[in-house]
Amino acid sequence: MKVLSAVAWPYANGPRHLGHIAGFGVPSDVFSRYMRMAGHDVLMVSGSDEHGTPILVLADKAGVTPTEFVARNHAIIAGELADLGCTYDLYTRTTTANHYAVAQELFTRVWENGYMVERTQRGAISPTTGRTLPDRYIEGTCPLCGYGEARGDQCDNCGNQLEPEDLVNPRSKINGETPEFIETQHFFLDLPALADALREWLEGREASGTWRPNVIKFSLNILDDIKPRAMTRDIDWGIPVPLDGWRDQPTKRLYVWFDAVIGYLSASIEWARRSGDPEAWRLWWNPGTSDDPQVSYYFMGKDNITFHSQIWPAELLGYAGHGERGGEPGVFGELNLPTEVVSSEFLTFGDRQFSTSRGDVIYVRDVLEKYGPDAIRFYICAAGPENQDSAFTWRDFVQRNNSELVAGWGNLVSRTAAMVAKNFGEIPQPGPLEDIDLELRETVTGAFATVGALLERNRVKAALAETMRIVGEVNAYVSRTEPFKLKGEHERERLATVLHTLIQSVSDLNTLLAPFLPHAANRVHLALGGVGEFVPMPVLTDVVGLDDGDSDRSYPVITGDYSGTPRWESTPVLVGAAVVKPAPVFSKLDEAQVLQEWGLS
Repeated sequence: MKVLSAVAWPYANGPRHLGHIAGFGVPSDVFSRYMRMAGHDVLMVSGSDEHGTPILVLADKAGVTPTEFVARNHAIIAGELADLGCTYDLYTRTTTANHYAVAQELFTRVWENGYMVERTQRGAISPTTGRTLPDRYIEGTCPLCGYGEARGDQCDNCGNQLEPEDLVNPRSKINGETPEFIETQHFFLDLPALADALREWLEGREASGTWRPNVIKFSLNILDDIKPRAMTRDIDWGIPVPLDGWRDQPTKRLYVWFDAVIGYLSASIEWARRSGDPEAWRLWWNPGTSDDPQVSYYFMGKDNITFHSQIWPAELLGYAGHGERGGEPGVFGELNLPTEVVSSEFLTFGDRQFSTSRGDVIYVRDVLEKYGPDAIRFYICAAGPENQDSAFTWRDFVQRNNSELVAGWGNLVSRTAAMVAKNFGEIPQPGPLEDIDLELRETVTGAFATVGALLERNRVKAALAETMRIVGEVNAYVSRTEPFKLKGEHERERLATVLHTLIQSVSDLNTLLAPFLPHAANRVHLALGGVGEFVPMPVLTDVVGLDDGDSDRSYPVITGDYSGTPRWESTPVLVGAAVVKPAPVFSKLDEAQVLQEWGLS
C-alpha cells in the first residue's frame, strides 16, 4: 500500500513548543514508523511554513530581513524534529522555487477552471503606519460564540472561519489600535461552487467510519455556512499571483494558507526530484498510477481542521475540475483527496493553552536537552491530546517517566539482560517449553495484531497502553518463574528455557515499542545482544535549491533511508549472541529537581 503521511507545516516564527509536537510531530511519526514496519511504502513529507505577515512583523522586531528570519527558524525547527526522531522522507520549506512553481500551477488551473473569482473586499490597515494588518494580527470578540480573543481569520474557541470585520471591537495585536477597513481587490476560492463535491467526499469519509468523530462532525458542519474565501493578500512577502496584471504588483501575494497546504504536494515533488526519479511522487498522488492502494493521512492540531477538510480538498477539486463549473486537471493530473484528517486536540500547559506571547511555553529544545527524546515521546503517546484536550504538568511527566518507563519497561530490559549475562553470557539454547512459557509467547506474539490494528487507526494512546500491559505480563512471568532461584545444575536447562523465553519476549516488546520509542529501541537492541541499528533514524543534511534563482543557496532538510526498517513481527533471537550487563536504558528523574528547574518549587 502507498501511504502518504502528510504532516502539518510548522510556522517559521520561532522554535516549537510541546503543544506543537503533541498535535502533529510525534503522532505522525509513530504512525509512519508503524506503517513502514507493516510493509507499506510510506512517503512522509512536510516543511517549514515561511510566508505571511506575521513573519514580516517579527523580522522587523528582530532587526533582520524576512529571508534571514525564516532561514534561522527553519534550521532550528528542522533540528528539533530530527532530534525528536521524526522520520521525514523530506522536511523542506515553502520559500523554494520548486514550491513557488507548484503553488502557482495550482492557483492558475483553479482560476482557469472558474473556481478562483475576483472580488472586492474590505481590508484592514494600521491607521498609524498605513500597513496592511494580517487577519491573525487582528483580535476581538467572536460574533458567534462571544469568545473574547478570536482572531481575524478564525475563532479558536468555536472553530468557525471569520473575517476581520466580523469581529466585535476589533483591535491590532501589534499595538492595540483599532484597525481601519478599506476597499481592496482579491481572488476568492469559490467554495459554494465546490460545496456539493466537498459534501459528497466528506459524507463518503463519514461512511467509512475511520475519521475521529470530532473531526468529521466539525468538517460537515462548516459546509452549512460555506462562502467564498479570499486566497490573496495585501502583502509583499509571499508567492506572487501568477496572472497578468497581478504578478508584478509588489503588494499582492497568495494567502499563506493557500500555499502552505500545497506544500504536501510540492514537498512530494521535491522529494521525487531529489531521488533521481522526478515522476515518483505520482505513485502516491495520481489515482491509478500505482499497483498498490493509495491512502493519505494528514496530521495536525484541531485549529487547522478547516484548512485540511475544506480549503485543501476544495483546491484539489477545483484543480481537477470537479465543481459545478466543470473543468480539466492541469499538468499534475487528478490528485488524491485526503483519506483521513487526523486532528489532535490541544495539549494545554496546566489549565492554560500553550502561548509563546504570554510566556506559557515549554520549548522542545529545552526538553530534549534536559531529558532526551524518549521521555517526551512516551508522555505524548501515553497522555497526549488525541481525542480531547490534555493538560501537561511536570509532576505527571516525571511520574510517567519514573513509574512506567524506568520501573516498568527499563527495569524489565535491564534485569533480563543482567540475568542472561550473569548465568550464560549469551542467549541460551532453550529446552522444552512448559505451559507457562507457551502462554507468555502467545500473549506477546498476539500483541502484534492487536497493537498494529490500533496504530493503523491512529489510536496511539490505546496502542501504547496495550503494549505496556504486555510489559506487565512479562514482568509477572519473571515473578512466577523465579529464574533467580534456578541455581542447581539439574535446573540448568529450565533456567535456559525461562531466560530464552524472557529475552525473546523482551525483544518482541522492543519491536512493539519501536514506533513510540525509536531511540530507546536501538539501545535495547544492543543490550539484548543485537548488532547495528535496529530502527533507522532521520538525517539532517544541507542541500541546495533545484531551480534557477534557487540553486545558489543551501538549507537544511530532514531526510533518511528507512529501507532497513524491521518488520512488524516476532523475530527469533540469535542463540549464542553475546549479552553483557547493560547500562540503564532510561534515567529516573528527581521531581523536586525538575520542578526547581522550571521555577515551580
